[in-house]
Amino acid sequence: MEGAPSRTAMFAAVSRGLFRLETASPWVLDDPLALVLVGPVWQQLRDRFDPLFPDPVRRQSRAAVCTRSRYVEDRLIAGTFTQYVILGAGLDSFAWRRPDLLGSLTLFEVDHPASQAWKSERVRELGLPLGDSQVFVPTDFEAGSVRDALAAAGFDWAQPTMFCWTGVAPYLTAPAIEATLHTIAAAAPGSEVVFSYRAEDSALDDAATEFARIYTPIAAAVGEPLQPGWPVSEIERLISRCGLKVVDHPTRADLQHRYFAGRTDGLRPYTFETLIAARVT
Repeated sequence: MEGAPSRTAMFAAVSRGLFRLETASPWVLDDPLALVLVGPVWQQLRDRFDPLFPDPVRRQSRAAVCTRSRYVEDRLIAGTFTQYVILGAGLDSFAWRRPDLLGSLTLFEVDHPASQAWKSERVRELGLPLGDSQVFVPTDFEAGSVRDALAAAGFDWAQPTMFCWTGVAPYLTAPAIEATLHTIAAAAPGSEVVFSYRAEDSALDDAATEFARIYTPIAAAVGEPLQPGWPVSEIERLISRCGLKVVDHPTRADLQHRYFAGRTDGLRPYTFETLIAARVT
């Protein structure tokens, strides 16, 4: 589709929406607007791609997409941030899911211009409210300056900020990841970033290995090829080199304990992506 959003952003939104339809509550994340924002094409995406993934792999991947959103929003709530920046916002519905939080925050949604234009049109079509505290920031992570784009949008570098950067780094080159982390490190002390990165192949369990085998050619076919994974020690060195301090680097077992304890269906997130939280010191 000409001018359409990132296909991988659509995949993520479809995962968030189908998670609540196909999984028994309590849900790690309840996103009733995900499929609405995607529009009727969500059914085509489901029917085309779901049969490619074994059921356990599909369930774990959807759980992981919801877990990463829940994790960053939990850290947002626990902090004293006045700005919330979603890098690679895609079809995130935070602004409408959490109006209770938006009242005390300025939200900056940063994404590729084509994706953002498409989302803005969907928002208008659906009649979703837009307020002064929700700011759209078009930029290209590989080619543009996130810092310049945020500055032009009215971002205040002196205010404590939570940066959400999930589901993006697996598609970016190492220089692009490092450049963005350096930009985040220039924010006010106490600011944080939560981002997800692709784990190295040796760290993947069977479900994640199977997911990678099936999903890698799909991502490449839609023009968003995956980049190689990172060892834990290497990603932590990169974060330190950029001027940030790792404050949480949860394992899959940690996330399972926090968000899936007590379930009787064995649901848990996959190990394809790893979450990490870092702070500006």
